[in-house]
Amino acid sequence: MSLAGSQQRTFLHLLVALRPEWHRDENLPARIQALLARNRAFGSRDRRLYRELIYTTLRHLPWIEPLLDTAPDRAVKIAAWLAADTPATSRLRAELTADWPALPVSLAERAAFLQQSAEALLPAWFREHSPEVFAPAELDAQLRRAPLWLRLQTDDPAAVLREFEQRGWATAPSPILPGALQVFGDVDVTQSDAYQRGAIEVQDLGSQLLLETAGLTPGGRWLDACAGAGGKTLQLARLLGPSGHVDAYDVRPAALRELALRAARAGLKNIAVLPAPATATYDGVLVDAPCSGTGTWRRSPHLKWTTTARRVSQAAAQQQAILAELAPRVRPGGRLIYATCSLSRQENEDVIAAFLAQNPAFAPVPPAQSFGFPLRGGGLTFLPARHDTDGFFVASLQRT
Repeated sequence: MSLAGSQQRTFLHLLVALRPEWHRDENLPARIQALLARNRAFGSRDRRLYRELIYTTLRHLPWIEPLLDTAPDRAVKIAAWLAADTPATSRLRAELTADWPALPVSLAERAAFLQQSAEALLPAWFREHSPEVFAPAELDAQLRRAPLWLRLQTDDPAAVLREFEQRGWATAPSPILPGALQVFGDVDVTQSDAYQRGAIEVQDLGSQLLLETAGLTPGGRWLDACAGAGGKTLQLARLLGPSGHVDAYDVRPAALRELALRAARAGLKNIAVLPAPATATYDGVLVDAPCSGTGTWRRSPHLKWTTTARRVSQAAAQQQAILAELAPRVRPGGRLIYATCSLSRQENEDVIAAFLAQNPAFAPVPPAQSFGFPLRGGGLTFLPARHDTDGFFVASLQRT
């Protein structure tokens, strides 16, 4: 059997093993990782190949899954044709799709060649939540492999660039946000000296842009009320500077332990991890709310097929409750920043509208910078096609 034939059979075995999970398991990435790690015959190149093929399948599941029962070889051929062009995939694609045209840039052309519907690659129920993502450019953005972005948190960015150049890692600075750096290829930046000394953090460009829209100035006492592992906490602390302070809290103790480690690695002294929900009032409160994650579908394509309209409604109800609980923590004249990684209006504009109706002391604040994202319902919606980011929503409110 040829190498391509062997890889084809192995990939099909992996899909058969994963298939029962991909419509119901939100922890599918961990399952994929474990499945690939368990096979001792796989080298790093094999794992990269099969990971890319699996994620390509998940992005294009309505095109590929029906063929697994009727034409499995064609299913593999389509996955290889659609996969990102990497050293791991190029040889398999060349052997399996030699009789097919080169992959068209246009999603519409790819769909036409395969006699498929591009719109089928997003759940139909989501159209009423975010009709914009069904536009051709946004559909195409949803299917692209998410880039790797870093946030530089050092006064010597040149040292980071020198190390990456020595490692042979290609990079490019963001044209719209100083301090944001894209890294190309399959690299593990956590093994770099820059990461170990806290000079960089992995953070999507859209996530970095969120706080930049608020036009924050140094100083002030802030609360990051849903801090998680602290990506935005660290960024907020740097924006406020040594004269500012951030209290961080999350309901997940493990996430707060990770936050404390990251803050120490970054050398940030103006962050305090709270052991319980805050009771003080603050100059600003950041609510990076738990959400359905519909803005992360290109990075986590399995969520397209596990997320439901009911899950979105549940998230919206939770978000409204969180805002109601945290509104008293904002002092008069202070700011409340609400953010999600969702593209559903129900979790974004509708949540803000409900909050403002019940809290007349708060009013929307126009963004200091919009970065070209649309402003509606009091907040900015980060559509992925605009700047190749994940999908986000952010609204800044001021208490009178």
